[in-house]
Amino acid sequence: MGMKLVKKTAEYSIYQRGDERYAVKDANKKAVNGDEKVRILVEEELLKASVPAKPAVEEAAAEEPAAEASEEAPAEEAAAEEAVEEDK
Repeated sequence: MGMKLVKKTAEYSIYQRGDERYAVKDANKKAVNGDEKVRILVEEELLKASVPAKPAVEEAAAEEPAAEASEEAPAEEAAAEEAVEEDK
């Protein structure tokens, strides 16, 4: 089964494939992929893009420095103990 033309503009053509996904070709009949394809499909309201929630990213970033600090403390204690043993 071939692709069905959904919309054609001067810059690009949008086709719907047999598996109901979209293909975008530029004016030179070359495939458009990646961010540019997503931008075109969102502008034409054929695709709904969601942005990940920022609070989850901020929480992970806030927890990371605390984890590093707790890992460093035992290493510092071990180094101090080794120094004491070497002095004996």
